[in-house]
Amino acid sequence: MALQRPQYLIDTLHKLSYNEKLGRLAPNTVMTEFRPATPADLAAITEIYNEAILHTVATMDTEPQTLDDRRRWLTRHDDNHPVLVAAKNGTVVGWASLNEWSDRPGYAVTAEVSLFIHPDHRGRGIGKQLLHEVLEAGRRTTLRSLVARIADENIVSLNLFRAVGFEDVGLMREVGKKFDRLIDIWVLQHLLGDRDGIQE
Repeated sequence: MALQRPQYLIDTLHKLSYNEKLGRLAPNTVMTEFRPATPADLAAITEIYNEAILHTVATMDTEPQTLDDRRRWLTRHDDNHPVLVAAKNGTVVGWASLNEWSDRPGYAVTAEVSLFIHPDHRGRGIGKQLLHEVLEAGRRTTLRSLVARIADENIVSLNLFRAVGFEDVGLMREVGKKFDRLIDIWVLQHLLGDRDGIQE
């Protein structure tokens, strides 16, 4: 006769979220924490960003940033332009931010998304989770539109952003140059919420 689980245990398991089930049933699983960035995270944020600068076309920056550079960058962010980190066992493994798209006041309803994951933690779904988190953070602001600029050859990032609802606006030909080659850049856009108070 097959061993039957007590009904109270079945009910309890049904009530657990997916992550809670993983944590309860697989105690060795390391859960990812998503939270606002603090100055204490800047060393890790800088390291992750500099790796992308030196080895990828995920950013068109070409010179590594210093800790002071990133500190000034963090101070320019506010409640409408949050910076989030993904951490495992207290170690930051990725970060995302909503950045001012333009200094012209009329564009204040738009922000640009940045997303970077430590190379040792790519391909594990952290980027997608972190992108969802920063989109949710955007919905709690007064922003209306999020944009992203992604290199045409960065297929992984293009697929990721499209998967969460970003739509292609257009391809800008040869607007970037890095690693001694010209790079085409896609512009993608995601609209947040309803158009409250905005006239068509």
